[in-house]
Amino acid sequence: MTPAALNPESRIPAPGTVVVNGEPLAWKDGMTVADILKIRNYIFRMLVVQVNGTLVKRGTYDKAVVPDGADVEVIHMISGG
Repeated sequence: MTPAALNPESRIPAPGTVVVNGEPLAWKDGMTVADILKIRNYIFRMLVVQVNGTLVKRGTYDKAVVPDGADVEVIHMISGG
């Protein structure tokens, strides 16, 4: 999907689109957080996911339905020293 899927004036996604880390993604009915992680190939174990600003618990990714037009943030937790 191209950035044209976002309304450039308001940054609101077009119908049938969600925004994942600032990039549009085609939305489908019943899409879950787990679906998005698979589509975007997020395989790192330590992730934090928010949908419309609400934290999604790790064990619920396969049940957490993402609504059309949602803003999804996926953050990789990195530790080190």
